Amino acid sequence: MPQSRVVGISGNITRPSKTRAFVDHIVHRLAVDAGASAQTFDIEDFGASLLPARRLDELAPEARYVVGQIVAADILVVGSPTFKGSYTGLFKHVFDLLDPASLRGKPIILSATGGGERHSLMVEHQMRPLFGFFEALAMPTAIYACDKDFADGALISEAVHARVGRAIEEATQALARPGKARLAA
Repeated sequence: MPQSRVVGISGNITRPSKTRAFVDHIVHRLAVDAGASAQTFDIEDFGASLLPARRLDELAPEARYVVGQIVAADILVVGSPTFKGSYTGLFKHVFDLLDPASLRGKPIILSATGGGERHSLMVEHQMRPLFGFFEALAMPTAIYACDKDFADGALISEAVHARVGRAIEEATQALARPGKARLAA
């Protein structure tokens, strides 16, 4: 049986970012729990060719590589910061370029980071375009972490660790489900 692949994509190009750290944390735990290989990309890895592209063949080769990794993923982790200027719209544009069948049935974890606990209400608003898109293909899981959940860029909140653990358990169970259609890249 081929090794499963976990791909994460972070929507915050400010490095180092909590969003990237959160996505990396989830991807690493998924890779360990599922015995999978893992890669994480940032929205900036799509480069300048993303915005004007209306078809995949209009993307630069580097961006097409990232899209290929997304399509080849067995589990997808998408992370976006929840503040004005979020990259959620860019993610939506990336996924709009794909054939929806290439994502159907994949376990998907949507993660978001923001300033404070009150910002957790923004997750639904910020992630709505992605959640609605993925909901038609698979039932995504959404996880939020705020600033106080991190220390020195590392996730320290036990409550968030528990939510991540539940999301990972759901994703690995969905991956292991007999009869699950495995889509080729």
